[in-house]
Amino acid sequence: MDLGVFLSLVMFVVFMAMILTGYNVAFSFAATAIFFAFIGDLTDTFRVESLAILPQNWARALESPDLLAVPLFVLMGAILERSGLAERLLNAFGLLMGPVRGGVAAAVIVVGTLLAAATGVVAATVIVMGLLSLPAMLRLGYDHKLATGAIIASGTLAQLLPPSIVLILLASELGVGILGLFAGALIPGLLLSGLYIIYALVLSHFRPEVGPIMPKEERQLSGNPGAKAALFVGIALGAIVGLVLLLISPSIVPIGFAATFAVSFLIVYFGKMLATEVLVSVVPVIVLIMGVLISIFQGVATPSESGAVGVFGALILAVLNYGFDRLLVSEGATHIQPDWRLTGKAMGEAGRSTANITILVMTLLFASTFFSLMFRELGGSDQTSEWLKSIGGGKAGFVLIAMVAVFILGINLEFLEITFIVVPIFVPAMQLLEFSTFDKVWFAVLMAVNLNMAFISPPVGFSLFYLQSVAPPEVKTSDIHKGAIPFMVLQGIALVILGLVPAITEFSFNTFSLN
Repeated sequence: MDLGVFLSLVMFVVFMAMILTGYNVAFSFAATAIFFAFIGDLTDTFRVESLAILPQNWARALESPDLLAVPLFVLMGAILERSGLAERLLNAFGLLMGPVRGGVAAAVIVVGTLLAAATGVVAATVIVMGLLSLPAMLRLGYDHKLATGAIIASGTLAQLLPPSIVLILLASELGVGILGLFAGALIPGLLLSGLYIIYALVLSHFRPEVGPIMPKEERQLSGNPGAKAALFVGIALGAIVGLVLLLISPSIVPIGFAATFAVSFLIVYFGKMLATEVLVSVVPVIVLIMGVLISIFQGVATPSESGAVGVFGALILAVLNYGFDRLLVSEGATHIQPDWRLTGKAMGEAGRSTANITILVMTLLFASTFFSLMFRELGGSDQTSEWLKSIGGGKAGFVLIAMVAVFILGINLEFLEITFIVVPIFVPAMQLLEFSTFDKVWFAVLMAVNLNMAFISPPVGFSLFYLQSVAPPEVKTSDIHKGAIPFMVLQGIALVILGLVPAITEFSFNTFSLN
């Protein structure tokens, strides 16, 4: 074996050993790259002059409009969380589906899916859902394993559903368009969410004690909205729906506004407070998420521009939510407090959390670029590509080996770290195997589903620890781990289905992508 190739493999082994000891991944990337740069220079297996391209690569990363979408979508989710919109959405869905066995668990999955699409960050989604929904499900008598499993499984969908940060980074590393990857992942993400909902409802149907019905008295809200409330809600919802329809075709805006206004007015005027609460809690958030995705899929805005619109839309919804609160309280509602939640302190917290994630991404990007350059210059990339190509089965064999590696790494590492570790190794092999653009999209979707499974796998899946950090004392760690297993099985089934039937991803890709 060539000395340079040997050094590159030793460098990778040393790097993996460092991160498994708990050392910072970005620093591990940089430290091993610097050390082996000296070793390579001393052994004449590395040209120091090749480091001159690093500043260019870093500058290109900073100028990338695609990566600009990361902080914007994170900030959008943080605003939804801290403005009270996420809490209100969860309460409304719980009230709506409470009469069904397992309905609250299904509602948690639906809301977790929406928040996953809105935040794009697993930790934020799981923690928020744990704080808001777990105490309520425990109070209703839900089985601890079903309750915790529903939270961690739906929250982890933030890695798969667009506009996921994972998808943004995978698109950048694989060299495919963000639009195409978002489009290809949409239906697979909804497929997983659907499997979770079906499982919760079917299990609760055959075992009523694990997912009891919400008592009728808890589903009754005081107050009776009148014509004034109906008029305000109708105009407000009609306006935001009209803005989203404007992205599709200006000609349908009047029809959409009129239809939304009429339906909303009738629901509020003739319905009770429960119907009104569900309407004003659910529709605005869904419209915001749909607006962001439609603007991307219709080609009206780039992902980064859509992220900026999403942040602005979240701020508008925060103001609208405050208006709805004051309106319903004036109509006799006692289940809400008309307090302005998006204070300066809350906005500061949202900004800090966004900055933390953005700095983490960029630090990993810079350090991993240095590591990848060293690995390639020492000959590791070419040798690894040859080994991966030589695996029997062509593309299918490569994908199988890659998925096993991703799952094993996903148990111990964050998705950001995995993306920057393995994808630069996989890409050269994909080029040798002549992966098309769609093949790369299909591979990225499988990788995202695989990471979902790894993230909730006992005993060290990250989502388990996120939920454990906010779970009430009566919820045992074993309950969280046992609750994850059925959802892991569902994820495994989905992974096999998507792997054997690429047509599902292809249909999603062709339906929503402009390519």
